[in-house]
Amino acid sequence: MSDAENFSIRIKVRHYELDSLGHLNHAVYHQYAEVARLEWFESVGGGGNGLRDANIAPVLLETHVRFRRELRAADVVDVSLAVTFGEGKTFAMNSEIRQLDGTLAAEIECIVGAMDMAMRKLVGDPHGEFVKAGLRV
Repeated sequence: MSDAENFSIRIKVRHYELDSLGHLNHAVYHQYAEVARLEWFESVGGGGNGLRDANIAPVLLETHVRFRRELRAADVVDVSLAVTFGEGKTFAMNSEIRQLDGTLAAEIECIVGAMDMAMRKLVGDPHGEFVKAGLRV
């Protein structure tokens, strides 16, 4: 399994991310998954001009979160990311947020596409376009 298929980033829960109940605000789970997605693109070579020069950009089409355990201030979590390309215009970028002891705090499923920025439409083969743009996917 390559690094592109087995990606994780560590994040510390900050006090200003908490809601009135004292646990991580629901929207911040989405943000943590977004951090993992953006860092993954950076790690596979998408942070340079490759995507920009190819005039394509990833676009989030759908997201779903399952909350499993609360997170509180100063908790440290690992946010994993599994990227799965298949047939068609979309691909999956799914994350798990786990406490350091392995406790699953949330699962985030995302459907993503690659948009042709000139035509403002999804490309037919996002994996192929990413490879042409120089990403190591």
